[in-house]
Amino acid sequence: MPSRYAKAPWWTVVNFVHVNRPCSAHLVGASGGGIWAIWYSLAHPERVRGLIMLGSVPTLPGGRLPLPLRLTATPGIGDLMVRAVKPGRRMLIKMMASVGEAETIVRHPDLLDSLVAGARDPVATRANLAELRALISPRGFRTSVRLSREELRRLAVPTLMIWGDRDPVVPLVQARAVAAEIPHARLEALPAGHVPQLGNPDQVAALLEAFVLATGQ
Repeated sequence: MPSRYAKAPWWTVVNFVHVNRPCSAHLVGASGGGIWAIWYSLAHPERVRGLIMLGSVPTLPGGRLPLPLRLTATPGIGDLMVRAVKPGRRMLIKMMASVGEAETIVRHPDLLDSLVAGARDPVATRANLAELRALISPRGFRTSVRLSREELRRLAVPTLMIWGDRDPVVPLVQARAVAAEIPHARLEALPAGHVPQLGNPDQVAALLEAFVLATGQ
């Protein structure tokens, strides 16, 4: 098992849950959360009934890094941005625009306000910045976190990929290539950017329910 799987920050928590209630489960990873879900599925396929990627996983082959995130993760520039820019609705809408969801987020004002509140919280800001820098260097995603095609071929669990048809992070054409590498993968495309559940909650819920029922509750 590659050491990066064992050193993932969530490892202790997941193992604690498994030891106290041994079972297998369905893992759902949205965006960057898919990195951890894929790593865990590679390390312990016997504990995973099914893997769901909800929106593109940035470190998959073909992944592109939105410029705002790349700047934020750059030491010096990112620290200056955090200090100089006061988060507000306009800034968050621009951030969502970089992942193809500007028109969708404005239809959810309460969620937008919660994102603004989170961006203004100093503890959350430090945690988010630390996570970004663990994954991203000024040149892009760190080599150590990129998922290889060989790793994709070793994913032994049923996999559902729910993608936005205009996702700029891992475009749909790249998603199709990824799905072809994973032995038991199915790709579903919805009219969305990087966050398909935001504009298509009912469709996503139906896809999740059907997948869970098909792969064992």
